[in-house]
Amino acid sequence: MSREGNDHKIENIWIITREYDGLAGAGGVKDVCRQLAESLAGRAEVAVLLPLYGFIKAEEAGFSPLCSFQVDMNYVGVERREQVRIWERRRKMGKRHLTIYLVGAERYREKRAVYTYTAADEADNADHVSGSGHYDYFAMNVLLQKAALDLMLYLGKRPDIIHCHDGHAALLPAMAREIDGCRHFFRETGMVVTVHNAGIGYHQEVDDLPFAKAITGLPSRIIGKNLLSGRFDPFLAAAPYVVMNTVSENYARELRESADDELTGWLGHQLARRGVLLKGVTNGINPEDFNPEQAEKQGIAAPFSPAKGDLAGKRLCRQDLVRLLGRQEPATVRISGSLNDDPDLPLFTLIGRLTEQKGVDMLVSALQTLLPEDQQFQVLILGTGDKEIELDLIGLADIPENRGRVCIALGYDQQLANKVYAAGDFFLIPSRYEPCGLTDYIAQLFGNLPIVHHVGGLVKVEDGRTGFAYHEPSAEALMAAMQQALVTFRSHPEQITAMQRESIKVIHNSYTWDKIVLRYMELYQEALTLCSRQ
Repeated sequence: MSREGNDHKIENIWIITREYDGLAGAGGVKDVCRQLAESLAGRAEVAVLLPLYGFIKAEEAGFSPLCSFQVDMNYVGVERREQVRIWERRRKMGKRHLTIYLVGAERYREKRAVYTYTAADEADNADHVSGSGHYDYFAMNVLLQKAALDLMLYLGKRPDIIHCHDGHAALLPAMAREIDGCRHFFRETGMVVTVHNAGIGYHQEVDDLPFAKAITGLPSRIIGKNLLSGRFDPFLAAAPYVVMNTVSENYARELRESADDELTGWLGHQLARRGVLLKGVTNGINPEDFNPEQAEKQGIAAPFSPAKGDLAGKRLCRQDLVRLLGRQEPATVRISGSLNDDPDLPLFTLIGRLTEQKGVDMLVSALQTLLPEDQQFQVLILGTGDKEIELDLIGLADIPENRGRVCIALGYDQQLANKVYAAGDFFLIPSRYEPCGLTDYIAQLFGNLPIVHHVGGLVKVEDGRTGFAYHEPSAEALMAAMQQALVTFRSHPEQITAMQRESIKVIHNSYTWDKIVLRYMELYQEALTLCSRQ
């Protein structure tokens, strides 16, 4: 290859993802992809490509049809193609453009959620159990990646960088480098894969190896030498061709060096044995996207400013939220329990997946002990997850002594989430592992101090300075941290105010996307240098 990556000006970047904020989301990936794309658009032409799920109304969202073509999607012993239709929305960002492409296809149109079946799906088909993953997840991923490569070929677009997010897009570099017709066209394109979550069940791996070979079109040697616990693993397949990072420096270190890598099936250690240095780039955030001074934009009852120590509006936001929940609203969530209108009581909040990975089972145990011991606090939890954990939380809300103190809102609603962030005093993140975490940023910006298990990307929360942190992954350690937060709230309110202000200051100084994007630009240069040597 003729050019050296570190001498090359990066002018064209493509982002491949299953999520994008404002269109489709299930977690923090959506926020990262949108905010990174918008930040990059100040430096290069940026294109983002994701599926056109059944719940996206393309025309209403400003998209226009661009082109149609067929994509090879063979099954074992069956040569077949799938029709795709590409939709485009182009937006000027200063002197550059941010273009979003949606891949329309039958297998996407029938999906009501990004990764899992919904209650409506289960009502239509008992085999599609609500909360379980789509049966054709691997084919969904492959179609997205093949359609991305085909679209670039169709348009004659040869990006400087293709940035693939998570296991859903991690096979694209292998296909770009190994499939005839692609490997020559993309020979000077650098590839980056970002691992948002390396936990078991998040790799998008598949155990049907003949199927993997047939549908991807990859050579047998690629399939056979990239197995993790006997399953074809997209991250391993990507590794020789890319610069690979995860979403915080500490999570990258844990995967490379610690026994916590067991939670990934030892992916990090396998990469290290292959000589792959898994890098870490802590996710950023755009503070203005979560500014409580802009009450109307955030959908909250009144403006307030934790950065300035002005919290009068926060009390009004809490009163508004209590009234809303009391009316069993919004209709998108199922509410159990209630909260009394008592703004002087500290309010613990949690928004997220109600799973063991997120440590919610430990929270249940902590609350079972703490609620009877201390009558002077409230708890509000918003999310969905494991049925057993949901039932345990509902059980807490149903205890007569907890009436008016515990409210569980099963489901998700973005407006409601903002109201919860704004109303809360403390935000619980008891995750067993956490690659980065964005909710701690958001909570801090709303003056809602995080209480975190000091692991992965959550180490950016400094105990006693920008939140409360504990080290042992146990209900006892979590409860002790909650008790410390309560003591501080009641006895040292000035410290709470100082922590609220300091946490926002740290975000602005260290974690805004205009700073984080510089680190990604460094990764892109590394990727160009790597491809120049291949």
